[in-house]
Amino acid sequence: MTLNAEKVLAVRTAKTIYRDGDTVVKVFDNDYSKADILNESLNQARVEETGLNIPKLLEIGIVDGKWAIRSEYIAGKTLQTLMDENPDKLDFYLHKFVELQMLVHSKHSPLLGKLKDKMDRKIREANVDANTRYELRTALEGMPKHNKVCHGDFNPSNIIIADDGTAYIIDWSHATQGNASADVAHTYLLFCLHGRTDIADKYLDLFCEKSGTVKKYIQQWLPVVAAAQSVKGNLSEREFLLSWVGVVDYE
Repeated sequence: MTLNAEKVLAVRTAKTIYRDGDTVVKVFDNDYSKADILNESLNQARVEETGLNIPKLLEIGIVDGKWAIRSEYIAGKTLQTLMDENPDKLDFYLHKFVELQMLVHSKHSPLLGKLKDKMDRKIREANVDANTRYELRTALEGMPKHNKVCHGDFNPSNIIIADDGTAYIIDWSHATQGNASADVAHTYLLFCLHGRTDIADKYLDLFCEKSGTVKKYIQQWLPVVAAAQSVKGNLSEREFLLSWVGVVDYE
């Protein structure tokens, strides 16, 4: 794969994202798991088949000895940028945000990995005592089994509003199929993790109102999702997430 980088769009842990003409190239560090890279590209291809507006997967290859994924470039601004630039329109953008997430959850992709299986593996790795781990895994197993597409990192930075107003959802590396309320609980925790509990609460109320979901049902997922997510990120993020374990009665 050739890379004619015009600019660096983002630098994330173990990966750098470049603009190359009308494409985006995500280049992974040498120690990044090859299996995870191929799984990310496979997730993107499978979600593309659902008909959702996402950047098209174009190529998988190697750049200077590093694995890379090339996708379609979408010109526009992230929803997070628009929220920051137009605080007076926050409610409008939150409505759009929730509607997009509900659209994702309306899709099915039978070959995506199972959300419950992924979360169970992560809880096994979580830095909690054996009794808590057992209770979390028991709670997870007792949750209703659904097969809706779940993004796994649904936040305003992963939504691009194109110049014509069309919304595109990016970064499908964590996509699974499962219970949509787990996906919502994760988004709620992401807002809280960034110190925006005010937006988190407004988001949750809005999602429950629009989807007809009982809030307690989503809240029951919070300790389980928090424990699963605590296995990655920096120390402060892990400590914050683990503080949620046991906060909600999930029995």
